Amino acid sequence: MYSMHRVFVACCLGYLILHVASETRATERRRSPNFVVIVCDNLGYGDIQPFGSKVHRTPHLNRMAKEGRRFTHFCVTSGVCTPSRASLMTGCYAQRVGMHTNPRDGQVLRPVSPYGLNPSEVTIAEVLKQGGYATGMIGKWHLGDQPEFLPTRQGFDAFYGIPYSDDMVRATGQRLGKRLDGELWPPLPLMENERVVEAPAQRELLTQRYTNRALRFIEQHQEQPFFLYMPQAMPGSTPHPFASPPYQGRSKNGPWGDAIEELDASLGRILDKLVELELAEDTLVIWTSDNGAPMTSDPRGVQRGTNAPLHGRGYTTAEGAFRVPTLMWWPGTVPAGSTCSQLATTMDLLPTFAALSAVPPPVDRNLDGHDVTALLTGDAPSPYQAFYYYQMDQLQAVRSGPWKLFLPLAKFRRHPHFSSGQSQAPLLFHVEMDLACENNVAAQQPEVVARLTRLAAQARADLGDQGRVGAGQRPAGMVKQPRPQTLSEE
Repeated sequence: MYSMHRVFVACCLGYLILHVASETRATERRRSPNFVVIVCDNLGYGDIQPFGSKVHRTPHLNRMAKEGRRFTHFCVTSGVCTPSRASLMTGCYAQRVGMHTNPRDGQVLRPVSPYGLNPSEVTIAEVLKQGGYATGMIGKWHLGDQPEFLPTRQGFDAFYGIPYSDDMVRATGQRLGKRLDGELWPPLPLMENERVVEAPAQRELLTQRYTNRALRFIEQHQEQPFFLYMPQAMPGSTPHPFASPPYQGRSKNGPWGDAIEELDASLGRILDKLVELELAEDTLVIWTSDNGAPMTSDPRGVQRGTNAPLHGRGYTTAEGAFRVPTLMWWPGTVPAGSTCSQLATTMDLLPTFAALSAVPPPVDRNLDGHDVTALLTGDAPSPYQAFYYYQMDQLQAVRSGPWKLFLPLAKFRRHPHFSSGQSQAPLLFHVEMDLACENNVAAQQPEVVARLTRLAAQARADLGDQGRVGAGQRPAGMVKQPRPQTLSEE
């Protein structure tokens, strides 16, 4: 009898220990969620079914929206990729970290550029590493192709991908000649960490390869918190996007649609892997784009990307360039089938991830993003008093609440809202009700125009404008003798 009692007590103690250990592990996971950030290249606001596409089949994104939350006013900080990606990585406007333009490349870094994200900047990966996170980057970097600027020098344990856009190939450089040092452009390099492993990279296999690598990374780090940054190369910058053979000719929208449907399948494999490994409730997955679609059709009239119902195209400061299709998925935390219509941006990822992982963000520098944890789970208001639309060094528009003011520009560059003779007149749109920005109400709302004009003056003083350096700007990184990334002679 005594022996049976001891066995019973031992069993109870064992169960209690296992229960406490299980609860402890669950608590630790809740305090340190995993983060997976998937950023498409040039994906338009209306290119996926959860945001209205009628030509692209995206069942896995539909699932993500059904099980997670759509963000319908989620913005990037530039209509082009380099400055947009700099903001995501640092939580700052590109103007603050010197990645908005440079004398050699303009807005977008080209191969063999001496410029890149300054190693003194603090990235999301560097923040999370302080909390014991494994950090991996798979995809398109585009923040500097020199060793000093590569992901492995910016907080990532591992990098597999291309250092810049998939259309920046040797043939393009040869056409440019001496312009942008085009004669030095190498075959498109596929890199592992800091070594070129294939040149030219097989562009039709990039999405497939990236997905396989992502699944391997998740499996390898399932026992610790991890951050996987996955900036896809597709649908890309080329007139002819690439997809692997099983997806070629599969969509109703040519190569652009083929690439998007393969991206959707890639997402499905990642979500399934998280569920299989019982990591779904411990992982925040974000799907977004680096900027809006730059073209609506190719020269033959075949549809490419669409930013409908928003106005404008990528590479501008129109809503269709800055507002991107964004989904967030975290079963048990992010409400299923919900929508957030508050303004949030890619700059918010760094402070939000820091808050969720209980790792302090950098306090020795200004950040422009906000902790938007409350927007993941509820109906909190946007933290932005103002949001600024820059193109290169020129402030072109400011948003506050539902209002977006296009500023009268003394040194105006091409913009779809203005025609000749209009550049001195402000344009004001209610971007919540007037998605296409068709009704200029500046004359009816002079107080709003005046308030947003004052906010613009604050941005000019802090972030600069038209060649004037702002008080809060920091320099980009620069090396003296950049070299092409090529296969080693070994």
